[in-house]
Amino acid sequence: MIIHVDMDAFYASVEERENPEIRGKPLIVGGHPDKRGVVSAANYPARQFGIHSAMPSARAVQKCPDLLIIHPRHGLYREVSQQIIDVFSRYTPIIEPLSLDEAFLDCSGSEKLYGDSIRIGEQIKADIAKELQLIASVGVAPNKFLAKLASDHGKPDGFTVVTQDQVQDFLDPLPVDRLWGVGKVSGARFKSSGIHTVRELRLAEPGMVKNLMGQDSTRIRNLACGIDDRKVTPDSEVKSISQETTFAQNVSDYSAIESTAIYLTESVCYRLRKADLEGRVIKIKIRFADFHTISRSQTLESPSNLTQAIWKIVRSLIAEELQGQSFKIRLVGVGVSGFDSGPSQQTSIFDHVKRNTESDDSSGSLDGLTDKIRNRFGRDVIQLGRSVGSRKDP
Repeated sequence: MIIHVDMDAFYASVEERENPEIRGKPLIVGGHPDKRGVVSAANYPARQFGIHSAMPSARAVQKCPDLLIIHPRHGLYREVSQQIIDVFSRYTPIIEPLSLDEAFLDCSGSEKLYGDSIRIGEQIKADIAKELQLIASVGVAPNKFLAKLASDHGKPDGFTVVTQDQVQDFLDPLPVDRLWGVGKVSGARFKSSGIHTVRELRLAEPGMVKNLMGQDSTRIRNLACGIDDRKVTPDSEVKSISQETTFAQNVSDYSAIESTAIYLTESVCYRLRKADLEGRVIKIKIRFADFHTISRSQTLESPSNLTQAIWKIVRSLIAEELQGQSFKIRLVGVGVSGFDSGPSQQTSIFDHVKRNTESDDSSGSLDGLTDKIRNRFGRDVIQLGRSVGSRKDP
């Protein structure tokens, strides 16, 4: 099963999150109407006025005179997009981003650890809502084409599963122009020939479809039958692996911050070993109650994915910033970058345990043993002592 995650009104939702006072009001992210600007994104209240992306901002204001217009902050959106990718990376390294706000995921290699793809999709949606305060619509289906249709089916805030035995029941009632490759012109051709739905196209004479679509007819007919053999293909190397937690309430207890950081460090190091990566640059991120955010980093002499080696740096960085100080913290994060080489996407995520277990280093042997236990029984079955309970607290 393939997962497709599509963020709901992404740019606009990020702006609403950053400024809760505007939440629920019709708004667009885009250019100024007096400067021939266009709409980059519209929230759902604005869409009720018929406003949509690529519409001239001046036209949008005509439709909704009280419309709020926010200038795009692409750096912020890229940062949040990376945080979303980081959530995906907890569950699989096989991620194919389509844009800043949507991606395909193949979690087949992770199901022994996290449960089936339906459960993983549910957890990803919950993680994004809890940690990033954003809403994602998720589709889970046998292939990319169906997964993307499924994520769109329940928008906004949707979660749609299409199992193999439900494919035709799901596809058949849809308008024929929902098939990839059927645009306005070809859609009009189908309709003029009496073909309005996917079912009608699927049952049409092959010769008729070929006359209407030419060489593309076989692919279109396959899609109408729910056939799509394309694989989820990551389009770039992993540049960093990180994990962060947003607390339900601001935290002012140093031991709670430290225990959470231990948990995050364990998770990041486990994912590094799973992806066969070692990093040199260790980074922490701290967001205070007033949303002031700091990042601190330190570079190792040689790359590592060993929990104790990386935790030593994380603990030192946190202590430099917080120990002996009064604080209220909203978020803490741990990350590793500076990889010498990218991961092999063709290798099973469980194939790297042996290498770590056979390490002569005592920390490496311990990591290999805990990885083996987690692969068999689940992520939280074993943790460093001070991290116990930290997963439940945020």
